[in-house]
Amino acid sequence: MFEIKKIIGSLLMPLPLLGLLTLVMVFLAIAHKRKALYFGFVSILTLMLISTPFIGQSLIAANNNPAWQFNQAKHPKLDNIVVLGCSIMPNSRLQANHQLGDCALSRLLEGVKLAHHYPNATLYVSGGGFANATNSQLMFETAKTLGISATRIKQNPLAMDTAEEAKRLAIYLVDKKTALVTSASHMPRAKDLFNAQGIDVIPAATDFQDFSQYPTYKQFIPNIAVLVAVTRVAHEKIGSAWVSVRRWIDPEAL
Repeated sequence: MFEIKKIIGSLLMPLPLLGLLTLVMVFLAIAHKRKALYFGFVSILTLMLISTPFIGQSLIAANNNPAWQFNQAKHPKLDNIVVLGCSIMPNSRLQANHQLGDCALSRLLEGVKLAHHYPNATLYVSGGGFANATNSQLMFETAKTLGISATRIKQNPLAMDTAEEAKRLAIYLVDKKTALVTSASHMPRAKDLFNAQGIDVIPAATDFQDFSQYPTYKQFIPNIAVLVAVTRVAHEKIGSAWVSVRRWIDPEAL
C-alpha cells in the first residue's frame, strides 16, 4: 500500500504527468490524430511556463510563508525539537552528512541551530529510509559532528511518512513545548498531522524557496530549480488531498 501510494503520487507530479501526457499525444499524432498535436503542445507549453520564475513564484508563494520561521524571542523555553526526514542518498563510502539530500541538510541545520540555543531541549531526528540507511541515523551522526551530544538526540527510524512520524512521536511530545522543523512547503500538512495527534507544535520552517528577486531577464526563462519547487508544492497539495480522503473514509485514520 505504501509503495502504491508513493508511485501514484510521483506520477501525478508536473514533470512525469505532463511528460507522459506529451508522449501519449505524440503517439496519437503519429496515428493521424490531429487533436493530439494540440494537447501535446499545451502539455509542453504548460511545463515550460510553470518552470519560469515569473509563473512558478505565484504557484509556490503561499507555501513559503516567512511567518513560519521560528522566533526565538517569543519562546524563552523549549522542551523538544523535532526534525522531520527528507531525501537521502545512501552510500556507505560517504560520511553521514554527504548522504543527506539538500532538504534533509537544511532541516537538520535548523534543528541543530535551535538545539544550541536551547541546551536543555531534546532533539528528535525522524524518518525511515532504504538500502540499510535511515534519515534518523544519518541525521544523528551528522548532528553529533555539529556539536550536539548523543545523549540529547532521540531517533525515530521506523516512520516512512509524515503521518507515521506524528503517530510514533506523539507519546513523547504531547503537553510539551515542541518546535517542528521541516521544509516551508511541507509545514502546513506536517503541522496538521501533528495537531491531529494532540501535539501542539511551534512551526520552525526552513528550506524556503523564493524566486521573486530574480533579474527581469531570468523571470521568463524556464529553470529546473523552479520546476523542483513547483513539484514540491504539487506533492503537498496531493498529500493534503489524500489526508482529507483518508479522514473522510475514517475520521480516526490520520
